[in-house]
Amino acid sequence: MPTDVENWKSEVYGNEIREHLFRFAEEGFETIPDDERDAWFERFKWWGLYHQRNGQEGYFMMRIGTPNGVLEPGQLRVVGEIADEYARGPGTNPIFGESYADFTTRQSIQLHWIQLSDVPAVFEKLEANGLSTQQACGDSWRNIVGNPVAGKDGQEVIDAWPVIRDLNETFKGNDDHSNLPRKWKVSVTGSADGSGQGDINDLAFEPAYKEIDGEDEVGFNVRVGGGLARNEPRLARDIDVWVSPDQVSDVAGGLSALFRDNGDREDRYNARIKFLVDEWGPEQVRETLQEEYVDFELRTAGRDVREEYTYNTGEGERNDLIGVHKQKDGTNFVGLNVLVGRMGADDVLELADLAEEYGSGEVRLSQRQNVIVTDVPDEELDDFLAEELLEHYSPDPSPFMRGSIACTGTEFCSLSIVETKNRQVRFARWLKQHVDLPDDVDEFHIHLSGCTASCAQPQIADVSLRGMKTRKNGEAVEALDVGLGGGLGDEPQFARWVTQRVPVDEVPGAIANLIESFAAERNEGESFRAFVDRHDDEELDAFVEPEETDYEDPMMHNTKMTWYPYAEDDGMDASPPTPADD
Repeated sequence: MPTDVENWKSEVYGNEIREHLFRFAEEGFETIPDDERDAWFERFKWWGLYHQRNGQEGYFMMRIGTPNGVLEPGQLRVVGEIADEYARGPGTNPIFGESYADFTTRQSIQLHWIQLSDVPAVFEKLEANGLSTQQACGDSWRNIVGNPVAGKDGQEVIDAWPVIRDLNETFKGNDDHSNLPRKWKVSVTGSADGSGQGDINDLAFEPAYKEIDGEDEVGFNVRVGGGLARNEPRLARDIDVWVSPDQVSDVAGGLSALFRDNGDREDRYNARIKFLVDEWGPEQVRETLQEEYVDFELRTAGRDVREEYTYNTGEGERNDLIGVHKQKDGTNFVGLNVLVGRMGADDVLELADLAEEYGSGEVRLSQRQNVIVTDVPDEELDDFLAEELLEHYSPDPSPFMRGSIACTGTEFCSLSIVETKNRQVRFARWLKQHVDLPDDVDEFHIHLSGCTASCAQPQIADVSLRGMKTRKNGEAVEALDVGLGGGLGDEPQFARWVTQRVPVDEVPGAIANLIESFAAERNEGESFRAFVDRHDDEELDAFVEPEETDYEDPMMHNTKMTWYPYAEDDGMDASPPTPADD
């Protein structure tokens, strides 16, 4: 039997939702019948709108899709202006202010506190400047990700940006691919560092060489069925297919259609392609793709470059894209750390000014919730790096700032069990002040996800934190499960969940004790991931020794019972000052 969502989609879905959305915007939020709200809220997602949590009725999160994280000159300014004018709530966040933009792990942008009546005006401004919310959410093609500096990166094997742009133009708004069983996440990368993170996507195109007519041609190997959500993560599986750049669209469309026609529409829990690959196996996926969905002979997989992957591996030269890096044309791109991906509207506008003053005006977003200013000439570099804004969004942050990722959390999300972004900021500040990593460790990734949906990608971090609840001193408190040793690369692996339900105020102490054990017992030059690999779960659990410290957590007793602005007894206004280099 089809799910409620499938029934709702059978009535109204895809591009036609826009007409209804605008009608409700004109008539007023209150005109959405109470018994139809779940249906309409589900449909609105297709146009990038999520209704916020209980207690925030009438307010929406709006997600802006930016393929491959590319913001063309002038577009970042548009985002800042919309955030400043339309994304203001009824209170002031004690850390992030009155209005802000969130950069996501899928290289897109989220704004909060959007009212339905403002949606037409926001859409008009976005679309006049080449931006859109179309299919930023919902059961369809999501924002296509990859190496954000595609076309400019000196480490590229092949420029993936034309391919990504073509896929975006072909499948966004395409009626044949508008209603899939669940979300469809695609990664395309041409770089040798693995920054596309293809292993955790439904569909991944990764650079590879293929000998054709006696000569090596560069194209892409195809992997299918990756994903992190819930408690069943999967790495994308190799289906033994290599495609040339001009074949990517046909193969991507074929696999999307295969998922459309064969994915589970009766159980949304099982409605991701990773479960179909589990059931069929990669061989049957390839066979079905060949026989039913493409009209040319598929080539077998080519010679990949996965042994060169360093992105999010825990070691190597380029674990992320923070710092100053050379472009192909001799100019520079500068990656700036945006702690937990949130930037105030005023700062967004200032960064847009700086990008125009020192570069081309173009800005790009990474999957680590950071921003990259491109096309900075050598002669402008020192002045750019000396700008006051970069004291806060540093190109050379401390490891704990650099490695911090957090999802939306209970501030706006009804699925989340714990508060995330404000807490992760406080965690990072405390760790920076109180904990020293070994001198040869300059990156340490800590990802905080408010629930098992894995929006913060916790399974691929050195330290993974997942929202739970527990009791402490007889009271219900927010808590975190602790996982260790996740990461990507040539041999990707998911974190091992070794310690459960640590009260949130004891988590910084637990991480401090863990790092102390790592520093004392590691082999010479050993990465944290390798250290975790050679210890069993019981040993690792002993290293993660929860401990109360001088860290105090004002959200400890929230447990989803408060809404924005926070309850007075949470003490959020007592936030410590922001360090200069975070």
